[in-house]
Amino acid sequence: MNTELLEALTILEKEKNISKEVLMDAIEQSLIQACKNHFGKADNVHVTIDHETCEFSVYADKTVVEVVEDPVMEISLSNAKMMDSKYELGDIVQVPIQSKQFGRIATQNAKNVILQKIREEERKVLYDEYFQKEKDVVTGVVQRYMGRNVSVNLGKVDAILSENEQVKGEEYKPTERIKVYVLEVKDSPKGPKIMVSRTHPELVKRLFEAEVTEVKDGIVEIKSIAREAGSRTKIAVWSNDPDVDAVGACVGMNGARVNTIVEELRGEKIDIISWDENPALLIENALSPAKVITVLADPDEKTALVIVPDYQLSLAIGKEGQNARLAARLTGFKIDIKSETQAREAGDFEYYQESDDEEGEDSMEDALAGVELEEEPETEE
Repeated sequence: MNTELLEALTILEKEKNISKEVLMDAIEQSLIQACKNHFGKADNVHVTIDHETCEFSVYADKTVVEVVEDPVMEISLSNAKMMDSKYELGDIVQVPIQSKQFGRIATQNAKNVILQKIREEERKVLYDEYFQKEKDVVTGVVQRYMGRNVSVNLGKVDAILSENEQVKGEEYKPTERIKVYVLEVKDSPKGPKIMVSRTHPELVKRLFEAEVTEVKDGIVEIKSIAREAGSRTKIAVWSNDPDVDAVGACVGMNGARVNTIVEELRGEKIDIISWDENPALLIENALSPAKVITVLADPDEKTALVIVPDYQLSLAIGKEGQNARLAARLTGFKIDIKSETQAREAGDFEYYQESDDEEGEDSMEDALAGVELEEEPETEE
């Protein structure tokens, strides 16, 4: 048994997660390459390796001839008879090759073949490992700034947090631990190239999956997310179990669950609302914390008119229009928000009152008739 080789392969398998089978194939190729460098060619060279004991042997197939013209490919009849008297002209003789006879250059080349294979397999193992984490959240350690990009160590490899994927206002200090969303994993000659993000909406979703058991188990679904990184996120949740409150499960006891996520996002506000199949109710929920008088939604055109009390207009629109903007992204509707006074002056409120006296789908269509929706929500501080 080749104990030293077996131990070396076992250590490599544990440390670099490279299988012994791959390493033995590399040794086999290196021995064939060494023969080629030593003899000039190796078309007739064979290598056998016992995968249990790591014992290996190298031999060349040589043709028995009367006069040897190519010693690499041929063997004389007399020499063949010395090995075994049964050999005759034209027979193929397996002649053992002693690897110890190889020259320094051949040996060095064989070593390089093995090392190259180890490096290739190590890159492949790393790529496969991190490719499985694509579109998921991982914890990394901030290494250093590279221009405006940040290098984040994920354990075995470094990832790149580009300027576009950084939250404005966040500072990343060396050795600081942060959670990042793995955007993309690419293979390259220098190992896997990993791009990560702190701004992606899926980062919030994955954090809720990790923190809220009901979300992880599929009892509570996150139907939609709208995010302005570093400022505010709105998520719409739905429970598949009537006995489970979706919003309550995500908030947690005394806000413990959501506060953990807010802390990880460094104070980013998170609004959790109930998802509803009825677009009017969904839009009303999405504009929370503002109170709404009525919502006139057109599912076909994906537009909606929202009427709010006069004193709630600023809250519904939000600072610089953020609340209305996030609600529109969350619901997929183009939302026009008007105060009660504005709606009366525009004649919209009368349509609402008329529709309120009727029932069925026709009343909704009548309420929408003649309503002119604005391009952008009004902004008011």
